[in-house]
Amino acid sequence: MSKATTEKLTNSIAKWVAADCRPISIVEDEGLKEAFQIASSDPNFQLPSRTTVMKRIHQLYGDERTAKEEVLAGACHVALTGDHWTSVSNKNYLGVTAHLIDSEWKLKSFALTVSKTVTRHYADACAEQFNAVTKEWEIENKVTTIGTDSARNMVAAARQLPFEHIPCAAHMLQRTITVCLEDSSFDTALAKCRKIVGHFKHSPASTEELHQQQTALGQAREPLVQDVSTRWNSTLSMISRYLRNQEAVNATLAQQKHNLATLTNLECDKLQKLEVVLEPCRYVNELLGGESYVSCSVVLPALCHLNRVMDPTDEDPGYMIKFKANFSKDLDTRKATINNRWLKVATALDPRFKDLKSIHKNERDEVWTWIEEMLRGSEAGPAAPQPTEDEPAAKKSLLLLCSSDSDSDKEEQGPLAHYKAEPCIGMRECPLEWWAAHAGAYGQLSSLARKYLATSVPSERLFSLAGNIIQKKRAALHSDNVNKLVCLSNWLKKT
Repeated sequence: MSKATTEKLTNSIAKWVAADCRPISIVEDEGLKEAFQIASSDPNFQLPSRTTVMKRIHQLYGDERTAKEEVLAGACHVALTGDHWTSVSNKNYLGVTAHLIDSEWKLKSFALTVSKTVTRHYADACAEQFNAVTKEWEIENKVTTIGTDSARNMVAAARQLPFEHIPCAAHMLQRTITVCLEDSSFDTALAKCRKIVGHFKHSPASTEELHQQQTALGQAREPLVQDVSTRWNSTLSMISRYLRNQEAVNATLAQQKHNLATLTNLECDKLQKLEVVLEPCRYVNELLGGESYVSCSVVLPALCHLNRVMDPTDEDPGYMIKFKANFSKDLDTRKATINNRWLKVATALDPRFKDLKSIHKNERDEVWTWIEEMLRGSEAGPAAPQPTEDEPAAKKSLLLLCSSDSDSDKEEQGPLAHYKAEPCIGMRECPLEWWAAHAGAYGQLSSLARKYLATSVPSERLFSLAGNIIQKKRAALHSDNVNKLVCLSNWLKKT
């Protein structure tokens, strides 16, 4: 190979290692070396050393970081999400992600840092860590909101920060589901289901016998799923998988010696009803957990939809009516703590939901008053309209259709009145595309839309990626390398 080709290949290997979370030691694998020798037709080809690959990764991180700094420098408003997590080597890290809408009305989300923390997660320490990140990236005066989970230390830390706090609505919904299931008529059925699932999860032989029964019944060979209270939608997954394979499970258990209590017909009927109720929660949870599209403005419509789902019907048995009532009560209590003012404004500035049907009619005028006051004090100029990419998750958006009485607006004048008079766009349409086409007509109002619609509600998307990097064989990674590898993997997958 020529020197230029070798350099290009070395850079490509470094990018591959960073983007796909591969261990650095992979360049020492004999099998990989042999594959490259065959591909290059050069039996003497040698892969770059670990030191060389790490140098290229550091260079790549520097280049990509410069590009991200330029994006942040051109942004007027930046929203942050962050949380702490613990690696397999029992080290604590703070992960922070930035979200913004650029001049072309495209939503940008990328990691800022994964920094090691050695202090206890007291509120003061958490607040200082977030402040350090904003200073490092020079965005102290641009940050509008910070999204976290509802942990007490995070809520207390947010009070000390000069930013608006947006608790993660998906965390809140999962907590409501968990709390309401703990004290409900589904307890016995769920307990039996968990023990049966655990029986198969802890016995490879039992699992294989289950697969044989599934094959005999013409079903797909799939394992059962165990629920975890902190894992979103896991209870629904456990119920659905069990009910789908109930015949195969019972046939397998009939051939084994065990002390398990099987579910009665009444208990299976309860689980079926619970599955129907939890299914909308899954869609809403997934919708609220998205980062590639506008998610803050769908929080209130989504929760409004769930409240309607939880309305009891004449066909509901008493235990289901009680569960729905407890669910709605707990959800309403948690909704009171999620910065409703910010989310109401975001909802109003989303052309899909600007009729504010998800907000009580007596509160709608107040929302428009807030926006009018902000427009009076705003000095932002109009943004040039540009096209943007299509918004995903159209199927999930259909769940946000809420019906309620709407009141007629008073005759007003000005951009805000014209915006209110505009027809709502469809649920499958992208609000950023609408604003890209109408920004020139609304000037200051479009600047507010860019500020409020950039807010993100999920807070843990980055950490599942970090788990792929800090594995048992890589537990000794230096914290600086952890930061660079996690950030690079996040940055490079976007390009």
